[in-house]
Amino acid sequence: MLLALLLSSAAFFLPDAQLPWLVLVNALLVLHGVINKGRISGLIRYIAMQLVFTVVLYLAIHGGNQVGQGLLAVARIFLAVVPGWWLTHSVSGEAIGELLSKFMPSKWAFVAVASLNLLPFMMNEAREIYQLQLLRGARIAPKQLLNPRNWSELCYCVLFPLLVQLLKLAQQTAIAARARHFGHKLRRTHWRLARSKHDHK
Repeated sequence: MLLALLLSSAAFFLPDAQLPWLVLVNALLVLHGVINKGRISGLIRYIAMQLVFTVVLYLAIHGGNQVGQGLLAVARIFLAVVPGWWLTHSVSGEAIGELLSKFMPSKWAFVAVASLNLLPFMMNEAREIYQLQLLRGARIAPKQLLNPRNWSELCYCVLFPLLVQLLKLAQQTAIAARARHFGHKLRRTHWRLARSKHDHK
């Protein structure tokens, strides 16, 4: 976790001349994550959308003179996201919760782990909402989003329904935690994966 935090921070604070070394380290992290059966398609789509929005904004505000700075900003964002993606595919949520609870209250650790576990589900929800809104005729196709006038439709058709779904999931998680008497003790036991008989041997 410290490694992921340091690498994500370095993406914003390192000078431009040292970014190639960080790119090499992140490439190794991506390779390790793929070996651990991590899906890189969602990461690529996120960066692609970020690239489109950033380039359009720089073109609209500064013209074509500072597009290179926009590309560099997107590259730094990508380098900052990769360590977190690698962490979620390399370390189990149980291990992260156990570690976090040593440095923060158990309730905060539970919220952090629950948020990490919800990320893949929310990515799938966002993809389904986006595809359904496309079928309804919303002007949110990649080519249509090049026009800033259609960004409000993206917020109304995709981001707002996704936010509502996220609030529902948060409420369901809170109800489930309350039903299991979470928070009645200062130090909680941790969720560990059940070991098979073969593991005990």
